[in-house]
Amino acid sequence: MTENSTKTRDQAETAFSRTQTQFMARNRTISEIDDVAAEREAKTLRLRQLRLEREASTPVKLPASRKSAKR
Repeated sequence: MTENSTKTRDQAETAFSRTQTQFMARNRTISEIDDVAAEREAKTLRLRQLRLEREASTPVKLPASRKSAKR
């Protein structure tokens, strides 16, 4: 009976270890994806700020008006 119990326990521990490893790998992957998204967002905000500063410092040029075409 003890041998059967030990075998069952070993199988349960192996299954738990496998599940735990998958869970940890999934969490690590999600963390890496979140880090990449945060870096992308920070870069986007920085570039947007630079663009807005550049646009604010340059005068706005209005397009030349077109004369209406004769019909």
